Amino acid sequence: MKTRVAFIPLLSLYLILAVVPTLAQDLYDNGPPIGNIDAWTITSGFVVSDSIACCRENDGGGSFTVTGFSFAAWLFPGDTLTSAELSITSSENGGISFFDQTISFTQSGCNGNQYGFNVCTETSSFTSGPTLNYGTYWVNLQNASTSGGDPVYWDENSGVGCGGQGCPSSASENEVGTIPSEAFTVLGTSTSSSSTTTSTTTTGTVPEPSNILLFGSGLIGLAGVLRRRFHF
Repeated sequence: MKTRVAFIPLLSLYLILAVVPTLAQDLYDNGPPIGNIDAWTITSGFVVSDSIACCRENDGGGSFTVTGFSFAAWLFPGDTLTSAELSITSSENGGISFFDQTISFTQSGCNGNQYGFNVCTETSSFTSGPTLNYGTYWVNLQNASTSGGDPVYWDENSGVGCGGQGCPSSASENEVGTIPSEAFTVLGTSTSSSSTTTSTTTTGTVPEPSNILLFGSGLIGLAGVLRRRFHF
């Protein structure tokens, strides 16, 4: 009788853990901002594109849903990014369009750099993001707007410190062509599948079903700012 009483809470714990909702995590991470090398204009008609490879190697196929996007921006001191057009396409700034919306951003972590700009983290989340099969796609930023009406630049980091599969990103600018890649993270959820089972997981710290089972059993410078590329 005592053994049975002890087993019920253990089973209940496993069932609770098994239904933990899937949380948005990093689907692709091209690394943190560097902030003092270079940045590329995403205003005045310029478009910057970076590739993403989602989601995990040897996962037997599956899909992922994009629910957010974060990137590092160079801004004039005191300025705030209000919105930017984000699209996800099958090729750099073109091909099949899977998502194309002007979205708002929350600004945080601003620090001044040696050129007199603030380098800030810009984060957005949305409920209408696309669900796509595992593979390689492109994220494109353009038509950024700020509270002061000034240009916005996307920080170039060349993928240093990236943590995504297939990183660093390839990147391009619509006037220049191939460029080094930028600092950004794609957020969302992923679903892996095989010929026999399908399980919903994420690529971050949320435990997968197999890990849940193990846990349960073990108990349990401001000049030239309108140029397409910022540099000296």
